Amino acid sequence: MLTATQTLAPAVRLSRSHGAPSSFSSQPRRAAAVSRVSCTRVGALSEVVNGELVVGDQEQTSDDLLTRHKKVVADYTLSATVTVSLKQDDSTPRKVADMVNRDWLFLDFFSSHTEGMHREPQLARYSHMDGKGSFIYEASFSIPSSLDAIGAVQVVNRYSSEVYISDIDVHLCGGSHQWTDITFHCNSWIDYNPSDQRFFFPLKSYLPSQTPRGVKNLRTKELEAIRGNGRGERKEWERIYDYDVYNDLGDPDNDPATRRPVLGGPERPYPRRCRTGRRRCRTDPSSESPAAKDGAGIYVPRDEAFTERKAGAFATKRALSALSAFTTAQGVSGDRRRSFPSLAAIDALYEDGYKNRPSSSQQEADNLEGYFREVLQKQVKLLLEGEKEEFKEELRKVFKFQTPEIHDKDKLAWFRDEEFARQTLAGMNPLSIQLDFPIFSKLDEETYGPGDSLITRELIEEQINGVMTAEEAVLNKKLFMLDYHDMFLPFVHAVRELDDTTLYASRTLFFLTEEGTLRPIAIELTRPKSPNTPQWRQVFTPGTSVAASWLWQLAKTHVLAHDTGYHQLVSHWLRTHCCVEPYVIAANRRLSQMHPIYRLLHPHFRFTMEINAQARGMLINANGIIESAFAPGKHCMELSSAVYDKFWRFDMEALPADLIRRGMAIECEDGELELTIEDYPYANDGLLIWDSIKEWVSDYVNHYYQLASDIHMDKELQGWWNEVRTKGHPDKEEGWPELNCHGSLVEVLTTIIWVASGHHAAVNFGQYPYAGYFPNRPTIARRNMPTEGQACSHDGMQPTFVEDPVRVLLDTFPSQYQTTLVLPVLNLLSSHSPGEEYMGTHAESAWMADREVRAAFGRFNERMMSIAEMIDCRNKDPERKNRQGPGVVPYVLLKPSYGDPKDMTSVMEMGIPNSISI
Repeated sequence: MLTATQTLAPAVRLSRSHGAPSSFSSQPRRAAAVSRVSCTRVGALSEVVNGELVVGDQEQTSDDLLTRHKKVVADYTLSATVTVSLKQDDSTPRKVADMVNRDWLFLDFFSSHTEGMHREPQLARYSHMDGKGSFIYEASFSIPSSLDAIGAVQVVNRYSSEVYISDIDVHLCGGSHQWTDITFHCNSWIDYNPSDQRFFFPLKSYLPSQTPRGVKNLRTKELEAIRGNGRGERKEWERIYDYDVYNDLGDPDNDPATRRPVLGGPERPYPRRCRTGRRRCRTDPSSESPAAKDGAGIYVPRDEAFTERKAGAFATKRALSALSAFTTAQGVSGDRRRSFPSLAAIDALYEDGYKNRPSSSQQEADNLEGYFREVLQKQVKLLLEGEKEEFKEELRKVFKFQTPEIHDKDKLAWFRDEEFARQTLAGMNPLSIQLDFPIFSKLDEETYGPGDSLITRELIEEQINGVMTAEEAVLNKKLFMLDYHDMFLPFVHAVRELDDTTLYASRTLFFLTEEGTLRPIAIELTRPKSPNTPQWRQVFTPGTSVAASWLWQLAKTHVLAHDTGYHQLVSHWLRTHCCVEPYVIAANRRLSQMHPIYRLLHPHFRFTMEINAQARGMLINANGIIESAFAPGKHCMELSSAVYDKFWRFDMEALPADLIRRGMAIECEDGELELTIEDYPYANDGLLIWDSIKEWVSDYVNHYYQLASDIHMDKELQGWWNEVRTKGHPDKEEGWPELNCHGSLVEVLTTIIWVASGHHAAVNFGQYPYAGYFPNRPTIARRNMPTEGQACSHDGMQPTFVEDPVRVLLDTFPSQYQTTLVLPVLNLLSSHSPGEEYMGTHAESAWMADREVRAAFGRFNERMMSIAEMIDCRNKDPERKNRQGPGVVPYVLLKPSYGDPKDMTSVMEMGIPNSISI
């Protein structure tokens, strides 16, 4: 039997041999909103009945105790031990002395059964410091028998700074009864502001209709406080969750050129973000002033912010990225358009010094600090000795980039058609490939030109060497496509007005071979007509001549830039980060911390609001990294909005539904899915994860909701889902299931958990391993095709291309400046954070306190470990050519955490984090 004391163990693994949890993570974390807490029984003789503290004389689970009558204590003494920490910046000798000597911490316990029954706040006095640098406070006072069971505790901070409350251990003694211990896991910051009133509730989850009478008003009060009133600028210590449009991406007061349209509303539909209430811009009242570039002024509800440990690691990696970009950019000498002089110069980015640098994805911040201290000491010595040139050279060596996995495995992978096709199924963006025939545009022909395609039946049959007719290829589901035609075509002319870039719309056709691999057979690039020019379009095929081969390589470069930009803006940012934030806001506003669905979802929302706020300040903002280095430049977020408007639907975000919509799977009569490409690693592994999540969620939902009517009558649940639709995603009216039965609730929750975990892991952690070598995944294309335009010679090609095709390719790639912006960021985004919580290994305390839920999670853990082993076997199977073979990078992006992270050779196989935290 798992004892409650085991919930405090630091290990994160469940026993496969016994099928039950042996321990689980209790990594310190901040609870969301009103401090989403848990309460765990830790004493061997403790008893918790309905989540309430009572006296007991033998160890039993809370479920066993439900069948017994609660013992009534005539009168008893309550003692409490509180673990408190200060922020590192506040841990000065003066602050520490104040913490020790002043009376500032008060506790107030509330009755579970008697409304309004509680004591006046009782003082907790300093006792000692533990071995981890935390302050231990103790309080002891008498409790009348009329208080009966404890339903909540309030913490009052009258200190001059905010403090972090880790745990409150409550000890009860009454007459001849045995001691009973219970722990409130608070994990929350509490400010000294009088309006920051904090209530923590016991472990047991309650549907609204089951809430004990004594805490019903507290449950309501907490939710009301967390919603705020929609007015004023938010303060750092507040826990207000509210909605706003994306109107803070530009800074028109300081630079009119950075004015950007508001995203959210009928004109440009978009999900909503967290409201910050910063002042409006003077020159554009529709825009909100941005946060400072150093991150000051960023608001997220206090317990949504990074832990100090994670914040420190993030800051270290961000500084490392900035230094890498700075030192590499010195060679550009201010010319942001300068291309790389050769392919060898690109390879030189990844050599020398980096081999001696620790991997930032696996080292803790303190190790990095020591490393850089040594580096900086060396550099300072060189400067003092007057060796400035040697200083510059040494610094360049230090900040070389790690060789990305794709380039380490195969130096020519970026050039191979087979790898180009394989990555549509097993790369960093396996969510765009689709079965789509016939080819025809849905755009207005009067505006953009003919909607048909130049990829004809005859061309297809020529490229597949006559092994079948085009009709047979369609019938046998052999033709697949990357279709960036209708999405990109409306933006082509606007992007071409920007400096040093260009854009086409594209269609890329693939043929499924007998070996189960894809082969690219045609690329169509299109420029729409304009008032002064007709439509231009051309189809490129794998060449039979030197010129045709180079044109094919250039056409692939344009397609890869489209796919990389779409990946970053849609597959990654829009479909995970952006669309999940409204779920987080609505859950905190409408679901009590006691609600079982809140406790199910909470680990999947960890840090998402913070990382999104950081992204608005440095990645997706005007002139930020995305606009500066990705197609389609300053119009990136407008493209994201257009895709959200035309293509995004909640009911299509479920993995099976997404595969079916793209024609990559069909649903059989028995409800099982059959993939149209058998060896499709993202779908193969993803469906295993999806099914495992769904079974866990189904077990959980069925435990708390006995009848469908319980779901329909749950006011908090229905309020949450209604707010997700009407306030979080108010621009989308279709695609929202009704929460009216177990099936629909399970599908909704599974979809949200999948998007926040599996989907995000699949599109995030492969960014540097695949796109870190940018010829493999260029983020932007800067030159038109040599066959377009008036400068072509009699043979239809520009003279520069005929004379030096390598130079044209290098000029089409991102510039040196753009590369120095992108590579450090991709490295940062692909890293795992210290203290990451992984799917199937991290268990919430509330789950472990309930016998049935604990057993369900144990089964979930067993399935995830089995999936990890299955994925290892698949990656060794020579028949699966999309994940195994010479120079092939194994597909491990959806491999659950299994084994010691120190033994893992790739950042891609470290596990599936529960939430979008990077």
